[in-house]
Amino acid sequence: MLVAEVAAASAEVGATSSRLAKTARLAALLESAGADEVAIVVSWLSGELPQRQIGVGWASLRSLPAPADEPALTVVGVDATFTEIKAVTGKGSQARRAALLDELFGAATATEQTFLRRLLGGELRQGALLGVMADAVARAAELPATEVRRAAMLGGDLPTVAAAALTRGAGGLAEFRLQVGRPIGPMLAQTASGVTDALERLGGRAVFEAKLDGARVQIHRNDDDVSIYTRSLDDVTARLPEVVEATLALPVRSLIADGEAIALRPDKRPHKFQVTASRFGRSVDIAAARGSLPLSVFFFDVLHRDGVDLLDLPGADRAALLAEIVPADYRVDRLVTSDADAAQEFLDRTLAAGHEGVMAKSLTAPYEAGRRGAGWLKIKPVHTLDLVVLAVEWGSGRRTGKLSNIHLGALDPDTGGFVMLGKTFKGMTDAMLEWQTQRFTELADGPTDGYVVTVRPEQVVEIAFDGVQGSTRYPGGMALRFARVLRYRDDKRPDEADTIDTVRAFYER
Repeated sequence: MLVAEVAAASAEVGATSSRLAKTARLAALLESAGADEVAIVVSWLSGELPQRQIGVGWASLRSLPAPADEPALTVVGVDATFTEIKAVTGKGSQARRAALLDELFGAATATEQTFLRRLLGGELRQGALLGVMADAVARAAELPATEVRRAAMLGGDLPTVAAAALTRGAGGLAEFRLQVGRPIGPMLAQTASGVTDALERLGGRAVFEAKLDGARVQIHRNDDDVSIYTRSLDDVTARLPEVVEATLALPVRSLIADGEAIALRPDKRPHKFQVTASRFGRSVDIAAARGSLPLSVFFFDVLHRDGVDLLDLPGADRAALLAEIVPADYRVDRLVTSDADAAQEFLDRTLAAGHEGVMAKSLTAPYEAGRRGAGWLKIKPVHTLDLVVLAVEWGSGRRTGKLSNIHLGALDPDTGGFVMLGKTFKGMTDAMLEWQTQRFTELADGPTDGYVVTVRPEQVVEIAFDGVQGSTRYPGGMALRFARVLRYRDDKRPDEADTIDTVRAFYER
């Protein structure tokens, strides 16, 4: 299969809002894919690489060679190139990686270049999220969508499940069962506006749990063997010896549990998320880090215990089973209530302790692995900043022809200039996209035919965000977490925007 076929399907899927149309187009593509191509195509159109990270970011993709006239790249060939790029290490690796990228993009047509650039940049927004892709796999394999979703849930990897479904049918799907030592997709949460909203949506009574600002971990134990996986299902067992030891201390033979690993200060308040995240780095000296930055683990759910799968049990039953094996000091703080005032007090107390917010969970819902189920709701305070747009990128898919991804800057009061803090395309309505395309074309400070359009720093935008994290990517050493557009502020001048000092204050808190 040619990459051009995948790129064309991606563009068509991104250009429609119809779920049925997306599913049909993706299914047609999968039906024509070879056995060795299915998993790759599913990964790509879900916005991921089979190799995960290969060391290529936007900085490597700013300057591309002229596109080829005719498509010749194959799916298997490009996937092999990505694998080769990832394997490049040592002296001269940057130049070698650049050469491989130049060769790859030089053989790609303009449409393929756009597709590959967005895939590698993590911004492939064609709308083929996992739910739509699972439906497409089911349609292409002529299998019930519920069975495909269940297999993906237990297998933790839709591309692998897709390959099994399309090559071995129902028998292939039957191979995917809950298995200790094989990670599954974690259950995710929807968002509630507050504790009252959460109680109403969960039937008037719910459990509220502290939402720690650590790193989510999925913990597997089989006798004396422990495996620990991240939210993205990467194996990090060797980097978290404290979690291994805490798990081995539990009175069980086999276990699959959900938890949070977090670095705490001596006063038990959490370090910044980046401090916890630093313990997950591949180059960390674990022995030294344990002494200077020990990790704690807090369990909040159990999916399997001593040979019994617990996924389909109600949340209250799973919590009771977890309490039987995990001491209270190693469980996330929780409150079961139908009283909104009590829930708000719990939220306020959790925030005062330095944590992110709370999770509101149904007492009756099963564990919906790999899904953003309605039984879990996250409640977090929303912060806002008034920032200035420094540049904007042309969109793709449904946003083709629109200026979309905006670069955000905070005012530097010492120089009068602006310090970039990241970029976002989230929160933009169709009307907003139309408006900002015209507006930023007028503000363009140079050519508008390139991928990135630099603009005069005159437009203020109100941005909501969840927090501020350290970053080596941007000059201020900080970046916004989960930034999204609320509205454009025509009532504010650029010199009235929030300053880098304000952002730094958020970071220090």
